Amino acid sequence: MNLVDLSKEISYALRHAPWEYELELDEQGFVPIAQLLHALNESNSYEREITQADLEQIIKQSDKKRHEIVGDKIRALYGHTLPQIIKKEPGIPPTILYHGTTHKALPQILQNGLKPMQRQYVHLSVDIETATSVGKRRDSNPIILKINADAAQKAGIQFFIGNEKVWLCKEMPKEFFLK
Repeated sequence: MNLVDLSKEISYALRHAPWEYELELDEQGFVPIAQLLHALNESNSYEREITQADLEQIIKQSDKKRHEIVGDKIRALYGHTLPQIIKKEPGIPPTILYHGTTHKALPQILQNGLKPMQRQYVHLSVDIETATSVGKRRDSNPIILKINADAAQKAGIQFFIGNEKVWLCKEMPKEFFLK
């Protein structure tokens, strides 16, 4: 496994585009290691499963110390281009939001709605381009779901501000999907 390429991808995810990996950074820029590993392994881009030992090896070998692990979390130490760290602050979302998903996951989503799965929140995008980018991590031709966020919010679904491109919620029932 090429640890340099893996290190670059981790830096990109943690510094520049956590929403593409559906990562939830805290105020200090940390993300649960399990969440990062899930996102990296979900893409099937590497010849074997990425482990915490791989992350530790990257940190140990790096002369620039780009990342750190504290407890069960990891973060990039510098070089962020994010306008803000993801906060879980309640807010009123745009009227319409989008979610990029795989053809494989679609039947379950249409039956049960969007669930956070191994994450704390369902991630919804403000535009089709962001949703497509997220969806392409797992499917070369992702399905884009259109969500009536206005109706969901009025029905009691609480939304949280992710960043300028992402909104979070605990779940999204199927009745708020638009055609």
